[in-house]
Amino acid sequence: MPISTDSKKIEELLTRGVEKVYPSPEFLQARLKEGKQLSLYLGIDPTGPDLHIGHSIQLRKLRQFQDLGHKVILLIGDFTGMIGDPTDKSAARVRLTREQVLKNAEHYKEQASKILDFGGKNPVELKYNSEWLSKLDFSQVIEAAAHFTVQQMLERDMFEKRLKEGKPIHLHEFLYPLMQGYDCVAMNVDGEVGGNDQTFNMLAGRDLMKAMRGKEKFVITDKLLADPTGKKMGKSEGNMITLSDSSDEMFGKVMSWTDGMIVGGFELLTDVSMEEVVAISKSLIREEVNPRDVKARLAREIVGFYHGEKEAAAASERFDQLFQKKETPNDIPEVQIKGSMKISDVLVQVGFASSKSDARRLIDGGGVKVNDVVVEDAELMVPPGALIQKGKRHFVRVTNS
Repeated sequence: MPISTDSKKIEELLTRGVEKVYPSPEFLQARLKEGKQLSLYLGIDPTGPDLHIGHSIQLRKLRQFQDLGHKVILLIGDFTGMIGDPTDKSAARVRLTREQVLKNAEHYKEQASKILDFGGKNPVELKYNSEWLSKLDFSQVIEAAAHFTVQQMLERDMFEKRLKEGKPIHLHEFLYPLMQGYDCVAMNVDGEVGGNDQTFNMLAGRDLMKAMRGKEKFVITDKLLADPTGKKMGKSEGNMITLSDSSDEMFGKVMSWTDGMIVGGFELLTDVSMEEVVAISKSLIREEVNPRDVKARLAREIVGFYHGEKEAAAASERFDQLFQKKETPNDIPEVQIKGSMKISDVLVQVGFASSKSDARRLIDGGGVKVNDVVVEDAELMVPPGALIQKGKRHFVRVTNS
């Protein structure tokens, strides 16, 4: 596949959704203009069974490189996943077994293929870092560790915070960025892409690559989807979209995002041109449009990407029927829940069932709906923002506490 040096596409790659480029945007732009194939990767630790829409930000950046003809690697951190990334953690992660890690990663390729092309003339390569990390002997670990200082590791915000709070920092947590950094050395790549929360780990790899291979590795840190206050979507908020979500789940979760996430959503998660994204931002600032309508368009764009335009339109219509066309009462009471909860627990908490067994009887009888869909599974996770219905007349909306 020929390498494209299209200036407009390179500019989009270097700017859209990008927070920073190391060592500099000019360095990477020059490399891209050379017309030679570069190799780069995104590493994902399989800490859960689903890739989520936060991952899609980096996957979309990889796709831009792939479309230009560059060699892209999706790296599954089946070894580092067992160590646990300490990023943003106030305590050490619970370590996973190899069996848990491999089970979590079982459908990653299938989910990532909604964005990346694993076939064709320039297929994405799937790799697992246990291939090299599990074979390192102690002398090799010491050799790699010799390129870092304890002071460097302690510069990480969460480690500084833990020290001040008297919380323990485990030695294996220091080894995590070392192991992640070694990935790029083992693969001898030209660059890496990741979220801005992975900056420390990716720069550790950049330092290690320079020390061990004498190579200037580029790093692209992407923005994370958050509102102006820094509030992000997440599992605890109950509005995290996974790439395996249904069209209705995706649409409803986007509609539950704060208005401050609309512009970022268009930039990071859609193919809408940046010129139009800027225009959308200005129209929202000037209060020329209803944020709800703009958010509905964002939801259609996202659902359309993963499920097709026809299904996006259908999901939009179903959402409107439920929330906009007065097919439900106007004075629906609200009850707070803490993140996503099982529907059986929600029914008890909101007073629709006296016990979990009573909740299961209601569900088995077809008397419970979530967002107008009959519930068949008592283990169904219900996110904040969902509309719960018991029978024909009892409604409640759950909100985040």
